[in-house]
Amino acid sequence: MNIETIKNTLPEFAKDIKLNLEAVLKADPTAGLEEQHVLAIALASAYTVKHADLVAALESAVDAELVQGAKIAATMMAMNNIYYRFVHLVKDKEYQSMPAKLRMSMMAKPGIDGVLFELMSIAVSALNGCGLCLDSHTNKLVKEGVNKAAIQTSVRIAAVIHAADQALSIAGQPHKTAQAA
Repeated sequence: MNIETIKNTLPEFAKDIKLNLEAVLKADPTAGLEEQHVLAIALASAYTVKHADLVAALESAVDAELVQGAKIAATMMAMNNIYYRFVHLVKDKEYQSMPAKLRMSMMAKPGIDGVLFELMSIAVSALNGCGLCLDSHTNKLVKEGVNKAAIQTSVRIAAVIHAADQALSIAGQPHKTAQAA
């Protein structure tokens, strides 16, 4: 399955989602994002929502190193978003000063451009609802000189991938658990 097939599979009630998918899966010069970067952010988001058809379509459109980076972002954020959301939400603030004791070396060397990895991480963190991680990745990106349009675009991509998953599921095409290669 490819991206065009996914778009054409979206039902009539998801016309806005189809149009949004077409819009967000293109290079975004305003945000400084090349098409491969946009598709890699979408892929990390598709891994997060676990929609096998979206994953397959995006994997086939992205270079191998970006596929690997998207897998790292999705899995590392799956762990971190749960842990840091707990630290952020629990009333006992002592947890904030306790070491996480979670291995995160792949985040330091994901094998792709660090800014792109952060943009993938912010998209996944938005999907997973971790405010602490959203703040952390946003601050890191701003320090790196990334414009706010790139950050916003990453979250828009995640939102549209999530909505496409929802529309496909409602239309009777459940997301099926994506099998990572």
